[in-house]
Amino acid sequence: MQTDSEVARNRKGLVIVNTGDGKGKTTAALGILLRSWGRGFRVCMIQFIKPARVDTGEYLAAQKLGIEWHHCGDGFTWQSKDVDESIALTRHGWQLAQEKISSGTYDLVVLDEFTYPLCLGWLDINEVVDWLSANRSPQTHLIITGRDAPEKVIEYADLVTEMKLVKHPFEKGVKAQSGIEF
Repeated sequence: MQTDSEVARNRKGLVIVNTGDGKGKTTAALGILLRSWGRGFRVCMIQFIKPARVDTGEYLAAQKLGIEWHHCGDGFTWQSKDVDESIALTRHGWQLAQEKISSGTYDLVVLDEFTYPLCLGWLDINEVVDWLSANRSPQTHLIITGRDAPEKVIEYADLVTEMKLVKHPFEKGVKAQSGIEF
């Protein structure tokens, strides 16, 4: 039987992208994060939109479980009161992500809502993919979530899932509910 370190050395780290206009991109990433944590993987979540002052259910659960979690945003980008500050937070988040990904400490890193700063041009997509290609450990799994994943990210990924909106209660005026959306 292989030891945990032998399993880690033999593992092929995957790049997983959850994109599309449907609900469930972050939720699917959280499922893998929780599954990995349950298997003893060293995991880290970095969120690029949600601000530190938002206590979502998943964040509260992660705190109780001791899962490393970072907020590197100031809310929805289209509602930003200070775009320069939003960009600065994103760039800080990317620097943090680079530290985590290149450290060799983590088995799984989730970059939640990471497609937005790429699509907005706050981070250069070519530089990001080139850096990931050169610096991500071959054993480290990486999950990227968000709508409109750029083609270069899709090409770089091993697994891409597109969430398609079929029906959502918000369309009938039902607001986001605690425990379901946050």
